Amino acid sequence: MYAMTPFGKRDYDLFDMFDDFDRSFFAPAPEHMRIRTDIRDEGDKLVLEAELPGFAKEDIKVDITDELLTLSAEHKTETEDKDKNGKYIRRERSYGSYKRSFDLSGINADAVTADYKSGILTLTLPKKQLEAPKSRRLEITQTD
Repeated sequence: MYAMTPFGKRDYDLFDMFDDFDRSFFAPAPEHMRIRTDIRDEGDKLVLEAELPGFAKEDIKVDITDELLTLSAEHKTETEDKDKNGKYIRRERSYGSYKRSFDLSGINADAVTADYKSGILTLTLPKKQLEAPKSRRLEITQTD
């Protein structure tokens, strides 16, 4: 194996092979394989809008575990055209699976709500209310 460097060929050691594997295997998903999201800060809450065109509400799952929100969607379609003898002229299948996770630190996970309309999933993420620090005054006693 050779690296693509402007300095020519070089010998690979075991660590270089694992580094290349890590880069290619864990590379970000291509643009067409991602759930596109917009996140707005509206003061007391965040609003997350995810584009999921063509998905039915039943195809979308929103899971909250501890401080992690995972958005996943799965889409399957099958079409088939047969002639009068029942033989295939065309048969197509497609499958798409998308998954994305978000950190919910600072979010009131129990109050998160979701709405799906016209291919846009809108999640309302209320922020946790910061508690004012408790303070107390100590009584000073005088001893003789």
